[in-house]
Amino acid sequence: MKQVFRSRTALALGWIWMAFAAANAVDLIVRYSGPSSLTAAAVLGVMTALVFITCLRPAIILTGDGVLVRNPIRNTYVPWEAVDEVAVSHSIKITSGDGSVRCWAPQTSARERAAAVRRGNPVRTGGRFRTEPARSKGEQAAAEALAGKTHADWVAEQITERAESAKRAAAMTVPPPAAEHADGPGVRSAEPPAAGAGAMKVTWAPSALAALLAAVILVVAAFLA
Repeated sequence: MKQVFRSRTALALGWIWMAFAAANAVDLIVRYSGPSSLTAAAVLGVMTALVFITCLRPAIILTGDGVLVRNPIRNTYVPWEAVDEVAVSHSIKITSGDGSVRCWAPQTSARERAAAVRRGNPVRTGGRFRTEPARSKGEQAAAEALAGKTHADWVAEQITERAESAKRAAAMTVPPPAAEHADGPGVRSAEPPAAGAGAMKVTWAPSALAALLAAVILVVAAFLA
């Protein structure tokens, strides 16, 4: 099952900017007035590219085979069997072997963590004769489970659970019979694993590079105009 996690605030701000940029781009095309319009278009293009790579692109995508981390200009893919540790500070950090990746989104702030702690604590209404409304067992269990946890903490838990589940499934899988050795019958040898198999893979993000290239082209055009 595919799951996508993003920063909801950044996503909302990003789409608001995109609507604003689209309206201004149409206005610049309709009222084109030479170098001044190109300069405005260059500024708008640079800002839009930055908003795209920092607000709209970043995400954590859980797939059937592993976790894909989309940071501003790079993609990092980690197969579930290669996930060694998932830690959360202000951001989520995924460790695989000697490598690690910090996820741009979702992140957590001190204010968000403090709010999460308050959500898990019982609500006290005060007063001498006032009492706290009784919670059901389900409500109490939910409050305890969410105590002190932010959105980033919850996402980290999903990654950890998916990785552990994949590792358990891999451990229960019966390996296929080893291939018969070429020296003679009855002698079997297993094929060695491919180098780098199951390791973290880091690649440049084509969409981010394309957005930055478009912004650079606009800047150069405005400079030459």
